[in-house]
Amino acid sequence: MTEKVRYPRVSSFKKTDDFRAHLEKVDAVMPCDDAIETAPASPLAQSAEVGGVRIGNRFAIQPMEGWDGNEKGEPSDLTRRRWRNFGLSGAKLIWGGEAFAVVPEGRANPNQLMALEGNRAGMAELRDILLAAHNERFGKTDDVLLGLQLTHSGRFCRPFRKDRMEPAILYRHPILDRKFGIDADYPLIEDAYIEMLIDRYVVAAKIAWELGYHFVDVKHCHGYLGHEFLGAFTREGPYGGSFENRTRFVRQIIAGIRAEAPGLGIGVRLSLFDFVPFMPDPNEGEDGKLGRGIPEPHTDFLPYQYGFGLSQDDPLQIDLGEAEQFITLLEGLGVELFNLSCGSPYYNPHIQRPALFPPSDGYQPPEDPLCGVARQVAAVARVKARFPGPLIVGSGYSYLQEYLPHVGQALVREGMVDFIGLGRMVLSYPDLPRDVLEEGQMKRKYICRTFSDCTTAPRNGMVSGCFPLDPFYKEREEAVRMKELKKALK
Repeated sequence: MTEKVRYPRVSSFKKTDDFRAHLEKVDAVMPCDDAIETAPASPLAQSAEVGGVRIGNRFAIQPMEGWDGNEKGEPSDLTRRRWRNFGLSGAKLIWGGEAFAVVPEGRANPNQLMALEGNRAGMAELRDILLAAHNERFGKTDDVLLGLQLTHSGRFCRPFRKDRMEPAILYRHPILDRKFGIDADYPLIEDAYIEMLIDRYVVAAKIAWELGYHFVDVKHCHGYLGHEFLGAFTREGPYGGSFENRTRFVRQIIAGIRAEAPGLGIGVRLSLFDFVPFMPDPNEGEDGKLGRGIPEPHTDFLPYQYGFGLSQDDPLQIDLGEAEQFITLLEGLGVELFNLSCGSPYYNPHIQRPALFPPSDGYQPPEDPLCGVARQVAAVARVKARFPGPLIVGSGYSYLQEYLPHVGQALVREGMVDFIGLGRMVLSYPDLPRDVLEEGQMKRKYICRTFSDCTTAPRNGMVSGCFPLDPFYKEREEAVRMKELKKALK
């Protein structure tokens, strides 16, 4: 059996010099400042303007699914608590706060929030909670830009039962179909359904506009439906094949939003690049333990016409040609906000959310997770250099842990990205933006250590939260179940 590779924990680097030395050792190229700067001098404290709003700093809250709404897609007390924390955080760009499904059958879980006519009250309540909390702590909200992410989960739908997927697929994927048990005769989404779905996105966007949200995100990332459209090379008809056809979905949504909600901003969260799906190495795992991640066998499927932002000759290599073409298209349609991520948490999480500890359906990291952070940093920097006009949010920074502010402020100063996106980190440490900008320090006991509980919990039918570090979630009954699950994976 292959000996398990162990990577040093970020918390073991006591000084920035130690951290930088390790980055150099593993060839994880990214800038890192010596010390955290406070407002007003910090690059992270600088404003940026879009859509008539001057956004007050360079921290963004990423959209996350809590698995904690009710079956009607309305918020619960857990949802309300999370949105209040987002408001208290001090971040001035709230990118959705949550992924809202536009139709019931498009939910990733039966408790996902939904942007429907009947849910106006809940959507308005979340907006009001977040802004009231922000005003309570910071005395104003006119420098906050608040958006709503609109989504359909595509082949990762679990709309009615947490333990049963009900995929909506655009094309046959020889690896993912087998990986997730989709039979060869499983029906593809019909064009008529796509046309109906476009209307539902527009309706949801109009509701958000009428409720006072500044923008909506037409989600195109992480293997969900919008992202799958971009890789639909083998689909026949008006929504597959050519670049024009594969982008018809988003173009029609944007045109509809412009017609029905003319004052609403539009953003796109995009998986900028992808890799072939990964799997645990069967030669390493035993007794329920997870092996190190290795690529799924794929040489029989070359050229690889089942992904976006990768080389079809070698789907383990990035090719940003079409991604840059897509951004050019969207910029021409007036999209001024881009949130760049990569891959999918369902089939190659190590590139999408680098972590030392895998979720229950994942694998041990196949590389030092800092290499995954650096990969995203480099790709986003390339796009920012190519597209200086739009505002760009980067992703994947949580694994930087103590050194997130040091790297983040350097990236913004050097023009490599406009906003530092906070995802899982803000679940354990919602006060991070405020502490960094006002005090120039972080509270170590709240720093996300990428234990992946916030992913493992929903994968096993529980709500998402930071069970190891958030005292509120530590007291919930799910915390005991999480400890048992994690024990089995070590």
